[in-house]
Amino acid sequence: MNKNGWIIYNGNLPSNKFLDYAEMIQQAAAAKSIETTIYKNNELLSLLTKDQLNLLEPSKKELPDFVVFADKDIYLARQLELLGVRVFNSAKAIDTSDDKIATYQYLAANQLPIPKTIIAPKIFYKGNVDPSLLQQVIEKLGLPLIIKEAYGSFGEQVYLLENMEEILMKIKEIQGKPYLFQEFIPSSFGMDLRLQVVGDRVVAAMERKNTNDFRANVTAGGTMNTYTPSKAESDLAIAAVKAIQADFAGVDLLVGPNNSRLVCEVNSNAHIRNLLDCTGINAADYIIDYIMEVLL
Repeated sequence: MNKNGWIIYNGNLPSNKFLDYAEMIQQAAAAKSIETTIYKNNELLSLLTKDQLNLLEPSKKELPDFVVFADKDIYLARQLELLGVRVFNSAKAIDTSDDKIATYQYLAANQLPIPKTIIAPKIFYKGNVDPSLLQQVIEKLGLPLIIKEAYGSFGEQVYLLENMEEILMKIKEIQGKPYLFQEFIPSSFGMDLRLQVVGDRVVAAMERKNTNDFRANVTAGGTMNTYTPSKAESDLAIAAVKAIQADFAGVDLLVGPNNSRLVCEVNSNAHIRNLLDCTGINAADYIIDYIMEVLL
């Protein structure tokens, strides 16, 4: 039986990165004779009443067999799931991945290696940070340390701070947002490994390096090289994706002490263009194959 799908991306973003991702998925589906339609999330409004849970003007859009959700609009993803559509990744997986605090909680609950992490307590806009709390954080994590906002992309909401004064300034700047404190891993300064997991396998990997920034992200000036992960690295990446209950994701691994590996992030909507450019491997092909396996 022929399947048809939707690919949804955020229609309000100025960047074309998510549209590019959607088009890569669509091209991979077309190569398998699978019909897909790309929609912006703002073209699919959710309708809720006492008697209805649907999409606005549903008669114009027959629901698909599946959705590839290249967005973080959790409410729309959940609406589609409540309507019986299989969404890849699920609303829960995207929600967990989007929230770095939740991600680390699930990784820790599954006993996976991560940098030491302390969740900042909820502080409202006019609250103050207890200096004794910060002293406990510094004693546990050492200096310099990392502050990460719970929500952010491309490494832009991750900060390396050298002393108490810098920490206090940063907390004041981001006050009202959820964030965490994390130990700095000097052995992975400007370097990490990106492994793309689809289902139960790593389909491609690359090493990212940045000589001018502690963040290895390509958007922060990092460079890419093809990488062949070890079995232990692949097993760790797969376990991290399963920990947040995702179908596929890009996993960033740090190089820890004694050449160990630590999970840095799990990105359920990882961009795969850079991976293709670096390795020649199109993860979209594997994603479509995986979706068909699940559906059939």
